Formats: sequence, structure tokens, C-alpha cells
Amino acid sequence: MSSAQSFDGSESKHWDHPCWDGYREMIRRLEGPAIPGPGQLNALLPRGTQSGGGAPLRFVPSQSIPGVQYERHIFATGAVSTRGDNWHDLFNALVWCRLPRLKAAMNALHHRDLDQQSDGARGPRRDALTLLDESGALVASCNRDLLHALARRDWDLAFVGLRAAWRTDTRVVICGHALLEKFLEPYKSITAHALLLQVDAPPSRFAAEDFPGWLDAAVAERLLAGGCASPADLSPLPLAGIPGWWREAGQDAGFYADRSVFRPPPAGFRPAPSHRLKKL
Repeated sequence: MSSAQSFDGSESKHWDHPCWDGYREMIRRLEGPAIPGPGQLNALLPRGTQSGGGAPLRFVPSQSIPGVQYERHIFATGAVSTRGDNWHDLFNALVWCRLPRLKAAMNALHHRDLDQQSDGARGPRRDALTLLDESGALVASCNRDLLHALARRDWDLAFVGLRAAWRTDTRVVICGHALLEKFLEPYKSITAHALLLQVDAPPSRFAAEDFPGWLDAAVAERLLAGGCASPADLSPLPLAGIPGWWREAGQDAGFYADRSVFRPPPAGFRPAPSHRLKKL
């Protein structure tokens, strides 16, 4: 699906991939052939959503606030510049609607580092936040072996040996809006920058309506406490390896033998950490 094609939130066949879990119902509430703009998107925002600075959040046409410093303006005013007929900005808005605390925490941290930097350099924290914001995934699991395998980039163990752990012990939440845009036309080598999260109980035991809000709040708290200080805190995750996430062919031994996608770790690398989240 290209940017020139029409938007159809009711087209269930396109939105049935697992990457759209948590976004699918919002997408189906959007109407019209064109990519939805700020008006429709504001109606999806959870009540009380705020910027990192505590300002009421809203999506506004980008032409109404030209030349503003993006993160600083959101922090101070709550106005998120949103281009019309633009997939990238649509998915950014949907992540705000689904994970408002996480997005507010990232905005607060960007703003804090903007105020502290003096040489114009972004710094490792803002680099990491940008990776998480654009191409991030949250991998919440109670299975330590799976999290360790992902961190070590032991793809055979993570995706084959521990295949059953993905069904009940683990949940993957896409939080990168550029990553969602890639899934309009999926390809095998789509890779996320994953925040590996250890939880005490299998996500399958949470009530479906409780888990997203808890995860949003818990990850936001973890970030504000310093949980994503550099790109090294994020682990590469080839998403096609997750059971059920690649439907063009079987996920057999030959599939996982493709080292152009499931790359071995470089010599001397340090595995990304797993971040323990507080109990519900």
C-alpha cells in the first residue's frame, strides 16, 4: 500500500497482521478514502492525554505551526504537528493514542536533554529515544531464557527452540511509527530496535483491557528512571522471525538459515540489558 493509495480502515484483510494488534480497532474507527487528518485523530486520544510538560495533547495541521522546534513545542503546548495525507504522521498519532504515557515520557526526556546540550550534538539518550520512537518494539516476557537469547542474538534458540514461549509468555508491542509504516508493504528483513522487558507473570494472564495501559505506564516509568540511556540499551529484533509474523512462506529451518536477515552477532558485542518492570 503506497501513500498514493486510499485509506480504508474497514479493510480487515490488510490490517490482520500481528503488528497491528492494539491499533486495529482504532484504524477501523477512522473513516473516509483519504488518510485521516488531525480532526479524526484527536477523537481517538484517551481523555487526559498530556505532553511531557503536562500540556493537553492535540494533533494540529503542520501548516498551522510552521518552523517550530518539534519536541520543545509539544512539551510546552501539547500541539503535535501532523501533516495531512501522510502515513508517517498518521502512525505517530496512533502510537500517541495507544501509548500516551510512553510518548509523553520520551517527549519529556527529549526536552530535558535539549535544555542540557550546549554543543548541538544529540547525545546517546536522544539517539536511543529516536530509535525507539521511529523503529521501536516492546518485548515483554516472563521467560528469561527467551529475553537472554534475543539479547545474545541466538536466533535459533529464540525463534525455534523457545517457539512456544511466544504464545503465552511473551507479547510484542510495536511503538515505532516508522516501523508501522514499513508494514504497509512488509518485507522479510524488517528489524526493530527492541526494548527487552522482564515481567513477573505471562502477559496472557492479564485481562486484555488491562495489559496495554499497565505496560504503557510501566515502560514510561522505566524510561524516566534512566532505562534507555543509549542505543546499546536496544536490541535488534528481526520481526519476521516471530512465530506467525511472516506469512509469505513457512518459518522452517531454511527460513531461519537466512543470515542476511538473522545475522550473527559481531565479535566483541555486548548484549542489550533486560529491564525489569514493576508488578501490576
